[in-house]
Amino acid sequence: MSNKSKADGATTVLWKAAPQEHDFPAAASYLSLLALDDQVDSIVGAMKHHTVLQHFKAKDILRAARLPLLGTDNPHVAADLSKIHHGDEISPILLVRGSIEDARPLQIADGYHRVCACYHNDENTDIPCVLVEL
Repeated sequence: MSNKSKADGATTVLWKAAPQEHDFPAAASYLSLLALDDQVDSIVGAMKHHTVLQHFKAKDILRAARLPLLGTDNPHVAADLSKIHHGDEISPILLVRGSIEDARPLQIADGYHRVCACYHNDENTDIPCVLVEL
């Protein structure tokens, strides 16, 4: 079944109420490249217990993370775009706040492909996020 399109031609993105359980090990795997195990455990633990989702625009998440927009030819972005256009709910994004003082970018711990898919659909998509401090 196709999802409803907005007046500007973009598809309305449907979101799950909370991150899926498999999102947390994916976040831990990524974060383990940046931090020690005890810090990763602390960050992921905070993400799991975070009950309030904040919303940020796709374009702002990519800018704050200083990441390039992946193309629609990326298989994971294409799969997420397909989910969006078919009306499947997608999982919120897991983020670690950056720092202006330290010039540390926002970290997309899990959901980079979903952010890119949302941007391709509509750069102003409000994305529900779990945002934790380092």
